[in-house]
Amino acid sequence: MLEANILIVDDEKSIAEMMATVLRKEGFTSIDLRFDGEAALEACQEKKYDIILLDIMMPGRSGLEICPFIRTATDAPILFITAKGSDFDKLSGFAVGGDDYITKPFNPLEVVARIRAQLRRHLHIGRKDQSDRKVYHFGRFQVNESEASLTVEGADVPCPALVFQLLLFFCKHPNRVFSKRQLYEEVWGEEMYNDDNTVMVHVHRIRERIEADPSRPQYLINVRGLGYKLVQ
Repeated sequence: MLEANILIVDDEKSIAEMMATVLRKEGFTSIDLRFDGEAALEACQEKKYDIILLDIMMPGRSGLEICPFIRTATDAPILFITAKGSDFDKLSGFAVGGDDYITKPFNPLEVVARIRAQLRRHLHIGRKDQSDRKVYHFGRFQVNESEASLTVEGADVPCPALVFQLLLFFCKHPNRVFSKRQLYEEVWGEEMYNDDNTVMVHVHRIRERIEADPSRPQYLINVRGLGYKLVQ
C-alpha cells in the first residue's frame, strides 16, 4: 500500500467527503479536506502533500486561478475534478500546472486508480535510492534522475512530476523520434484514446523550462508528421 498525504478541495462537501470515505476504504489514512481555494493554498503552505484533488468551479477563486499558487508550494501531482470536459478546459488545466483531469460525474474507483498511478510515479521519483545517481547532461540543462531535479544554466528549475517523467524519458532516449501515442503509453502508462493534447501541452511545459526560446526549440524538437525527439 502506498502511504501518502492527500488533499481534496471541493466546495461540494458531499463529494469531498464521499471521495475521502472511498479512499479510506482503499487503505489511505492521511486525507485532508478543504472547501475553497484559499483554504487549499493555506493547507499546502502548512503541510507537504503527495497528491491533490482540486475542483475547478468553486466560489471566489476557481481551481484554475489558485493552481499556479499551489504549484509554488508543491510539486505534488494535481488532479482537476470538474463538471467541464471540453478540450479547451482540459488544456487550461494542464497549462496552469495540472497533471490529470477527471470529469464529473465520475466513478470513485476510477479516481482511486488514477491516484495510485500518479503516486507510483511521484513517490518513485522522490524516494529513489540516492546511491543510484544518474545525471543526464544536455548543454544548458542537466537532469538528475535520483534527485528528480532539473538544472538550467546552473539554476534549479521546479518541475511537476509528469513533466519531469516525460523529460526523463526523452533524456534516456536521446535523438530518437517518438510519436505522441508512444509517449503517452510510455509515460502515462495508458492508451491515448484519441487525445493527443496532453502530450502536446507537457512538451510545451518542458520547452518553457529547458529552451532559451521555447518558440524556437533547439533541444526538444518536432519532427513533422512523426513526433518529437530530444537532440543531444
